[in-house]
Amino acid sequence: MKYAILVGDGMSDRPVPELDNKTPLEVSKIPNINDMVKHGMLGTVKTVPRGMKPASDVANLAIFGYDPKQYYKGRGPLEAANIGVELGDGDIAFRCNLITSYNDIMSDYSAGHIADKESKILMEYLNEKLGSERIRFFHGKSYRNLLVIKTRSLDELKDLSKAECTPPHDITGKKILKYMPRGKGSQILIKLMEDSRNILSKHEINKVRIDLKENPASMIWLWGQGTNPNMPTFKGMFGLDGSVISAVDLVNGIGRLIGLEEIKVPGATGYYDTNYQGKGEYAVEALKKKDFVFVHVEAPDEAGHNGDIRAKITAIENFDKFVVGAVWKYLKGLKDSRVMVLSDHATPVLVKTHVSDPAPFVMAGNLIAHNGFKVFSEANAQASNEKFKSGASLTEKFIKI
Repeated sequence: MKYAILVGDGMSDRPVPELDNKTPLEVSKIPNINDMVKHGMLGTVKTVPRGMKPASDVANLAIFGYDPKQYYKGRGPLEAANIGVELGDGDIAFRCNLITSYNDIMSDYSAGHIADKESKILMEYLNEKLGSERIRFFHGKSYRNLLVIKTRSLDELKDLSKAECTPPHDITGKKILKYMPRGKGSQILIKLMEDSRNILSKHEINKVRIDLKENPASMIWLWGQGTNPNMPTFKGMFGLDGSVISAVDLVNGIGRLIGLEEIKVPGATGYYDTNYQGKGEYAVEALKKKDFVFVHVEAPDEAGHNGDIRAKITAIENFDKFVVGAVWKYLKGLKDSRVMVLSDHATPVLVKTHVSDPAPFVMAGNLIAHNGFKVFSEANAQASNEKFKSGASLTEKFIKI
């Protein structure tokens, strides 16, 4: 039996006046996902448990089949796992964005989607200037980097774990001083963020970026902290060997922690220009060797955060054409196979951040009955009687139906 889960991150949305009150998903040309709907089961899933924030780490962990209430320990450690950073018992990992701020306004949560080469140099520079035996900076990918703090006591570890840290993509266009870390232990985080302003402003890379009218990496933003999680393997949970394909460290980090093989696709960027075709082709090759593949495409989410309607439609259409199209065509021809396509959460272009709306899903394949729908959309999914209260229960049904 072969299984594929294909995630269009942030793909679902809300009605947009500019689109005649339709969603980007409703106006997108998605013949492959719609073909799955005509052969399979359409519904909704609550990927984010009540009381938890609608973040991609929480939602994707649930879609992998793991209850976030039980296994989620923070975003930082997931990204640490993917870049090979081992966390000790007293270590706490933070996501460390390179961001652009003008006049204390969050102008760009990604520093203009800074290139890997520039990001790496800046992270090494920060390590040289701010790093110590207990403060370590690590380069991840583009603006998505990592800070690890070796705490001095259990109390400090608890305080830093509980510090209130806001994701930068939630506050685009807002005053950053209102959203600096808060709570016990947050002073060290605020000092690092403030010190990074002076250090980064002097670096030649940022002077050049300003000259080229590109957003400079004017400071770091710390959030998504956590300690090392302890999770059973995917094979132990579901009896399947599998692979993960993503350009995002947190998704690959989950995959590594649960024993999936990470497959690197050339040209996979995590942005609009990602190699959609390569992801689809590599997914098919992965399925020829193993039982399961999890493919994640970040571009729709990035477009949602940017409030870019046209880019989101294009990203959804490319996801359908090159990723879903390749995998569905291959598995549809096999007798013993199942495919599931879904959004991990909604990232409405008018809100520019994640919301907790139920996510639409469609699954098709062996033993999955058609439930009467023909088109993949938020409204149709809501009209379905198939409503799952958790991502973990949806994945369990998908695999064990």
